[in-house]
Amino acid sequence: MVETGLREMGRVHAPETLLPAVLRELGLGLWYAAVESPLGPVFVAHGPAGVVAVHRGEDAAGFEALVRRRFGRDVHRAERLPDRLAAAVDAGLSGDGRRVRVDLGGLTGFQRDVLEATRTIPRGEVRTYGWVAREIGRPGAVRAVGTALGHNPIPLVIPCHRVVQGDWRLGQYSGGGPDAKRRVLAAEGVDSDELEGLARAGVRFWGSDTTRVFCVPFCRHARRSTAAHRVTFGSEGQARAAGYRPCKVCRPAAAA
Repeated sequence: MVETGLREMGRVHAPETLLPAVLRELGLGLWYAAVESPLGPVFVAHGPAGVVAVHRGEDAAGFEALVRRRFGRDVHRAERLPDRLAAAVDAGLSGDGRRVRVDLGGLTGFQRDVLEATRTIPRGEVRTYGWVAREIGRPGAVRAVGTALGHNPIPLVIPCHRVVQGDWRLGQYSGGGPDAKRRVLAAEGVDSDELEGLARAGVRFWGSDTTRVFCVPFCRHARRSTAAHRVTFGSEGQARAAGYRPCKVCRPAAAA
């Protein structure tokens, strides 16, 4: 009788939810939840080392498949992100991505360098692909920088929307194309029409005739200069020839 009972007990299977619950309690595994962003709902996946993916859309099954292909592991859905992570992600999606701990494991060293350099671009400012390439010590790798940003696994938090073409035209955006890029930049106070106006006019840098410093457009220091004291330049060489030195904050020489 006892043996029969034990055999029957041996056939009892643990609930399917038990293992995920144990993993989450131990801080292991990959988890995701839906949160709001400037572009609407996005899925945010995280593991023990930080956020691994941000994806726009409402197709949970598709997102789970994407994570499975990328990491070779299942991802489990949660009702919400852990409180501390949720607060950081909310700040990140609102523009301060440096507060979010991210996990870039599985990427190449070059890809990680590109994404880490992009994380330093402040909210409300833009840089060029060439700027990123120079920041990581690879000035000839502009096209490769664009490819790396096009495969950014954590858009919005890692602000690839703040990187534009060398003439200040918007270019593409992995988070939903140019229209989405325009919307996110607008939410951060960047006027895309003004950027594209600079592109049409051939303006690459702004200078101040009071400080004799030149900056990339939208640098917070350049914005302090009034229109009456603003000087425009079409190249780094033109600015230097006029006796202007590069801003130490936005490092415009890297955008040339």
